Amino acid sequence: IMNTSMQNSTETSRSASARQEIRLKVLRALEENPELSQRQLAAQLSVSLGGVNYAVKALVERGFVKVKNFSRSDNKVAYLYVLTPSGLAEKVSVATALLGRKLEEYEVLTSEIEALKSEAAPRDSLER
Repeated sequence: IMNTSMQNSTETSRSASARQEIRLKVLRALEENPELSQRQLAAQLSVSLGGVNYAVKALVERGFVKVKNFSRSDNKVAYLYVLTPSGLAEKVSVATALLGRKLEEYEVLTSEIEALKSEAAPRDSLER
């Protein structure tokens, strides 16, 4: 049984990882299409509009994304979300950190799968 501080630590690291994943997805999507609205971004990433708004706001405050106004073809004003040079560097940094975490998760899953296979193997041979 995990103690409470270990559970809290695991939950905190999971939520930090989830925030990093959202941040990376937002950076990737805005790099590809800076004209996306936050609503379109939320739909494309399957993230809540509030989650996208929080992520974009944080990226703008940290100087990773610059917001510019532009006029759409339907004469409505919209925003252009442009990654700054530090935003491009942040994207690489977050991708590198997530890659490391995913590789660790992969190693854990691989060993769990092998253990399950070895547990299941004797039963298979007995049933035949």
